Amino acid sequence: MKILVTGGAGFIGSAVVRQAIADGHEIVNVDALTYAASLSNVASVEAEAGYVFEHVDICDAVAIQKVFDTHRPDAVMHLAAESHVDRSIDGPKAFLETNIMGTFTLLQAAMSYWEGQGKPEGFRFHHVSTDEVYGTLGAEGQFTETTSYAPNSPYSASKAASDHLVRAWGETYGLPFVLTNCSNNYGPYHFPEKLIPVVILNALAGKEIPIYGKGENVRDWLYVEDHAVALLKVLSDGENARTYNIGGENEATNLDLVHMVCAILDELRPKDAAYVEQIKFVTDRPGHDLRYAIDASRIIDELDWRPSVTLEQGLRKTVKWYLANEAWWKPLQEVAEERRGTKA
Repeated sequence: MKILVTGGAGFIGSAVVRQAIADGHEIVNVDALTYAASLSNVASVEAEAGYVFEHVDICDAVAIQKVFDTHRPDAVMHLAAESHVDRSIDGPKAFLETNIMGTFTLLQAAMSYWEGQGKPEGFRFHHVSTDEVYGTLGAEGQFTETTSYAPNSPYSASKAASDHLVRAWGETYGLPFVLTNCSNNYGPYHFPEKLIPVVILNALAGKEIPIYGKGENVRDWLYVEDHAVALLKVLSDGENARTYNIGGENEATNLDLVHMVCAILDELRPKDAAYVEQIKFVTDRPGHDLRYAIDASRIIDELDWRPSVTLEQGLRKTVKWYLANEAWWKPLQEVAEERRGTKA
């Protein structure tokens, strides 16, 4: 297929682009190159004959329509989004603009293109979303595709709204779509404002490793390359107008996760004191959901996909990657620190 990927220079998007090119697809990578995106994430495929990059903001209706008309994709994978919960609390406007109005603009362009092509049956709009739209869980239970939406942060509310828009365009206008909701991603090329890269890089720098509250919040961790394979599987084989939850089958508290990363660093980059001594518990963020857990049985049963990487394996891969790629993360770490106001 020729796939238009929005946000293809970001963390998950670039993993999708790299995997899709490896699978033999053609890719039109559409990205505004905001602070968390980098063309270095897709440098390994930029010379491939089937790869094209378009520097376009999904909120720019004219530019987006031109991308469709020029490249005539067979499918859309929509990953472009503002995605950091803490920043959505401090500045929600950008999340509403990109995640809601950007999705609306993209849907309008996709509709116009699809109708102009005679409504080909093979066309598909794949909207990539998050398990955070479901809200929070207690100690038991898992999110399923029929779990009611109950978002608790501006970020998750904006993603919930975009999910509903995609369903509405499918039900009202007949636009073919699939929708996926994933658990927490981690792995190479993760922008250094998210938990795992913050832990790795603060540990290496001898800085405090911050953990919200008591570190009791639980997340299901999904290795980003496993996620990319799942997304492409849903795009090609998923049932129209159907939602698929994608999880890593790897639940851990934040405290246990940080201890695992520190233990790997103790082994791979030892120093006089254990890295766990750098942990500092900090004031919890507002509305911090206690637990997320994904029931991924639908995609496992219907599409024969399941995660291949355990949390221990994935964390080890991730730590090794950051140790070997300081030239990638060093300038981005400075950007992240400037945005947090913590740069010395």
